[in-house]
Amino acid sequence: MRIIKIINGLLVNEGNITKQDILVKNDRIVKIGNSIKFSGESKVIDASGKIIFPGLIDDQVHFREPGLTNKATIKSESKAALAGGITSFLEMPNTNPQTITIANWEEKNKLASKTSFANYSFMFGGTNDNLDQILALDNKRVPALKLFLGSSTGNMLIDDPEVLKEIFRSTKLVIAVHCEDEQTIKNNLKIAKEKYGDKIPVDQHPVIRDENACYLSSSRAVALAKETGARLHVFHLSTAKEISLFQNNMPLNEKKITAEVCIHHLWFNDLDYKKKGTLIKWNPSIKSKKDQEALWDGLNNDFLDVLATDHAPHTINEKLNDYNKSPSGGPLVQHALPALLTAYHKGLVSLEKIVEKACHNPAILFDIKDRGYIKEGYFADLVFIDIDKEYKITKNDLLYKCGWSPFEGTKFKGKIEKTILNGTLVYDKGKINSKSAAKELTFNR
Repeated sequence: MRIIKIINGLLVNEGNITKQDILVKNDRIVKIGNSIKFSGESKVIDASGKIIFPGLIDDQVHFREPGLTNKATIKSESKAALAGGITSFLEMPNTNPQTITIANWEEKNKLASKTSFANYSFMFGGTNDNLDQILALDNKRVPALKLFLGSSTGNMLIDDPEVLKEIFRSTKLVIAVHCEDEQTIKNNLKIAKEKYGDKIPVDQHPVIRDENACYLSSSRAVALAKETGARLHVFHLSTAKEISLFQNNMPLNEKKITAEVCIHHLWFNDLDYKKKGTLIKWNPSIKSKKDQEALWDGLNNDFLDVLATDHAPHTINEKLNDYNKSPSGGPLVQHALPALLTAYHKGLVSLEKIVEKACHNPAILFDIKDRGYIKEGYFADLVFIDIDKEYKITKNDLLYKCGWSPFEGTKFKGKIEKTILNGTLVYDKGKINSKSAAKELTFNR
């Protein structure tokens, strides 16, 4: 039996910060309290002066495998996630091949069972012509259905309104959507090309992928969800206007329509394009300071339910191309929590709110079994934080396969010291345990 006793830590859990000890046996938390008595041999971790979070659950990552492993792999990015306090991830279907058949979904799970260092699960992708596969899914193993309602790779853009309505009517899964109106983007891009030719400045990205493109698409998705009764989750909100589509007056487990905000939309605004250029080119685009401030407000006032990364690495050579050729996305799993801890020090968010949105709520929203909380009987996924530690991000610290970060040179306050996964110490002061302790996520359905 593997036993760990954690003493003197400050636990952030269910809206409270309390000094308590934790007893872990094998992969589960068995006791939480003060001065826990246990007879027998155990490893003792003295967490004096440290904050302890539940392991974060990132509901939106692109780990690029299979098919795009020059950018990232499940192994490399899951290690980076552990260093960032993210112990569980839900990965997106736009890989190569795309995860739009049950056979390809099973292959991804098989691959992760051999290579992932963090707990894993994979969303299934909807298309204009795979409803039969969607209806045959095992809802107890698939976390959600991912639909692209804006431009996407391959044939994953769903632009047939009848198909979309049928999917919304037919599935009991959470429908997670990327919302940007394709025609609005095309019209704006045409105007930009007429003005700038092939040399469109990157600061035109939020002009091309503007507020209207986002709102048109997300408002249609919300209206369709209300019409059909579907369970809708809107990914990566980026505008103040969209927040009005969501409610904050009921518990999360009663909401049928929910929304998420990502770290980059909270940290950056359009003034940062001048310094960061294409390194902060994402879809949806990073927009104005007004939008940024509204997103923080929406998060703190519970219009926005989940914090995520949309971790989407590309090689640095790809990212440094001119605007037209530079792909959207960037690596974030290693630095999302440090960015949030720094925001806490700036008075933008509380520690309790970070845990609610990045740990508790993803577990509630996707019915994830026994994770997202520090509770007796739950899996021991824990993150130890030195809350006042200040440091600068350097290239040498990066665990991403792509080898770069939009946060290089950034000073953070709040450093992840250790990560425990399923009762095993997997990250300790910069070092990853060479043996994986990861498990496939399961769902209470």
